[in-house]
Amino acid sequence: MALLTLTAAAFVFCAQGPRTTCVVDGDTFWLNGEKVRIADINAPETSGAACPAEAAQGEAAKRRLLSLLNAGPFDLIVQGRAQDRYGRLLRTVTRGGRSLGGMLVAEGLAEPWQGKRGDWCAMLAGSRSSR
Repeated sequence: MALLTLTAAAFVFCAQGPRTTCVVDGDTFWLNGEKVRIADINAPETSGAACPAEAAQGEAAKRRLLSLLNAGPFDLIVQGRAQDRYGRLLRTVTRGGRSLGGMLVAEGLAEPWQGKRGDWCAMLAGSRSSR
């Protein structure tokens, strides 16, 4: 298990063009020019969402991840593979031993990573119908 501790960085939302330190969506960000995929979660899509509910939930996850990353220093931990098939760095992001991804899961903004994406449209429709 490899660990990298970072001092606080100033994240913004990613825009078109070169990306340095910014948030793409609820489970992907750029740090110092490197694309990082949070390894322990899957968040709803913001680009290419399958339904409006997924897009809205994805935007909420993206905003929350920006807030979490900007809240102070965090650790990037390699557990298992260091990169995915797209060349993104796979890292668990923690602060004080607590997974930021786990925080997103606890808040209903992500799901634990299970090797494949879940169906956010079905999950969100199910949560609305059970209220």
